[in-house]
Amino acid sequence: MFKYESIAEDIQHKIQTGEYRADERLPQEKELCKQYDASRITVREALDLLVSRGLITRRRGAGTFVKTLVGEAMAAEEFARSQQFGGFSNDMEGRVVRSKVHQFTLLQAPKEVAGKLRVSENAFVCYICRTRIVDGKPHVVEYTYMPTDFITGITAEVVENSIYQYIEEQLKLKIKSAHRIARADMPTEEEKEWLAIGKEQIPILEVEQVAYLDDGRIFEYSKSRHRADCFALMSVSLR
Repeated sequence: MFKYESIAEDIQHKIQTGEYRADERLPQEKELCKQYDASRITVREALDLLVSRGLITRRRGAGTFVKTLVGEAMAAEEFARSQQFGGFSNDMEGRVVRSKVHQFTLLQAPKEVAGKLRVSENAFVCYICRTRIVDGKPHVVEYTYMPTDFITGITAEVVENSIYQYIEEQLKLKIKSAHRIARADMPTEEEKEWLAIGKEQIPILEVEQVAYLDDGRIFEYSKSRHRADCFALMSVSLR
């Protein structure tokens, strides 16, 4: 991680924990340089990164401020969580999360999956299909594929809990980012059962994801099929 990234992460953490509050002015660049023992260029790069994440805004002649977000879906705590990338269990911190595993196996990578994971078509990958249940209510069905050359040692116990936690705490790998595509769809008959939809006409929101470690390796290709009444996709658009 470059120094400007670590500075940005620290400031972001302070925003998320409330040390820097909405509409509060951040310390001046000169003060941040002293605080982080960094050059002005490095501090400016860190602030530019936070601007791109939609967390701060610059006001001409006034300084740099923590961005105020409006609307129910943009409550400060929820927005801060939406900027993180730590997996479903992390997103649901403070709630009881469990998994019902439908399938956990090794299989030869289908052509589409091999392309997404950048492995050969005859490579074996770990496949996991599970429903994530929050406070007793099913929220999402996850279809996950992972390479087996560096994502190793996954057990049934890991799959029933947090795979991301296992990757970071046991494998000592750093999860960094994800590319996502979201689309609306209707649930399959199996998904209606798994998500307790029954005969209701409730759509699902599918999030297709390719996830990366900090060294650029792809460690996951997945499709998460969320109950529409249990999921909100939050984002910030910048010009």
